[in-house]
Amino acid sequence: MSFLNSLVLDNGVQYIKDHGNRLYICSSEPGDYAGTLTAALGAKNTPAISAPGARTPSGRKVTISAITDGAVSATGDASHWALVDTVNFRLLAAKALDAVLAVTLGDDTWTLPAFDIGIPGPA
Repeated sequence: MSFLNSLVLDNGVQYIKDHGNRLYICSSEPGDYAGTLTAALGAKNTPAISAPGARTPSGRKVTISAITDGAVSATGDASHWALVDTVNFRLLAAKALDAVLAVTLGDDTWTLPAFDIGIPGPA
């Protein structure tokens, strides 16, 4: 299951670009901001987010650039990512990772490839 906050649906992917200021890797899929913090195993502050663009086959998307320097905050297996707005305490989007990412407290960094967050066009 994937998640998009209603503000994202109402205001489009521009809201993600303007307000998504921290990306977490999590041990489970969070359902809200507090759940993100509880499941967090690491974070990347101010991830690079592209301007909105076309989504294939339809809709709009933003791209989160590859992360090469995420900070590890706990040992565990990350199964999801979660993008949050720390100013307004909102979970904006969350989704399962393509593969489980094992991290260990004391390791310097974690990495993720670039990925898209999109809203499909009308069917």
